[in-house]
Amino acid sequence: MVAGVFVPQPTNDLPNPYQTVANYFKLPDGRTWGSTSAVEIDKDGTSIWVAERCGVNSCADPATGKMSPLDPVLKFDASGKLVKSFGAGMIAFAHGIYVDRDGNVWVTDANDNRVRPARGAAAGTPAPPQPAKLVGHQVIKFSPDGKVLMTIGKAGVAGNPPDALTEPNDVVTAPNGDIFVAEGHSGQNANAAPDTVARISKFSKDGKFIKSWGKLGSGPGDFKTPHSLAFDSRGRLFVADRGNVRLQIFDQDGKFLSETKDFSRLSGIYITKDDTLYGADSESSLTSHPGGWKRGIRIGSAKDLKVTYLIPDPENPDPAKTTAGTSAAEGVAVDAKGNVYGAEVGPKAVKKYVKRSGT
Repeated sequence: MVAGVFVPQPTNDLPNPYQTVANYFKLPDGRTWGSTSAVEIDKDGTSIWVAERCGVNSCADPATGKMSPLDPVLKFDASGKLVKSFGAGMIAFAHGIYVDRDGNVWVTDANDNRVRPARGAAAGTPAPPQPAKLVGHQVIKFSPDGKVLMTIGKAGVAGNPPDALTEPNDVVTAPNGDIFVAEGHSGQNANAAPDTVARISKFSKDGKFIKSWGKLGSGPGDFKTPHSLAFDSRGRLFVADRGNVRLQIFDQDGKFLSETKDFSRLSGIYITKDDTLYGADSESSLTSHPGGWKRGIRIGSAKDLKVTYLIPDPENPDPAKTTAGTSAAEGVAVDAKGNVYGAEVGPKAVKKYVKRSGT
């Protein structure tokens, strides 16, 4: 501990009142799960929306840019049966999903189409060919039946509002309809350039740009990959600042209010009507992101920011054995009955967690 600086101890020794239900959601014959970080509850409180990456980790072929014919946006009923799908050819790297009070479905496509050699490629490696179809860097608002109602950003073009977005991670709407987008997926990288995008952008309910705030950094209001967004009952905006291993809280004008590190390295957050806060840590590990945190879903309060429960990574619940090879839930959502859903990138799955009898 540095003198004068409080470093929170990992909150790992917590009860887990949930049991895991694997293979709950049923895909059509011949289709397998791809990576997903996007899970959300329908306005009916029981149906589940998932945006997945077409059986792999992108609906766009990385070599040719050719788009998969599969629908990435999927709706399941409470029994896990697929009842609706749409979005084929429109989304490559579905990252965040949000259902507004009217039942419309918002999806962020964080696909980065900027043509450059792959990360880690040797010096002089040729850039890949220009994709056949440009997608990504967009937020798309769909009706419940899949009709496109609004787009924010230009497909396949990274840039700044009002005309463009850069790697949008998540989207939420405020009670008055204002739209908030978390931008910048690359800020947590060790070699991130100083001008790497790391911000929150605000739009009116009809998509008119209002303002942005935030930059790459670790001070109040700075970000290193603002990965997920949620509102509490007071209308405060919670931001999972993953690379800084903290949760930041703002008012709707972007004024910094407070922060906590007690929920660990958050990839996904979800706040219920009673202000129960669910935070998914998908990345903490001994190798890639050490720090002593046990990855999984922490459950606490958005009011006092105290953590009370932990659902550990079901693939590797022992933190002493946790490596970079697997990934717990990156996205998290909770239905009206209190069932918890975790969307996983590494294992390519969506798991359901239900309360154990007697808890």
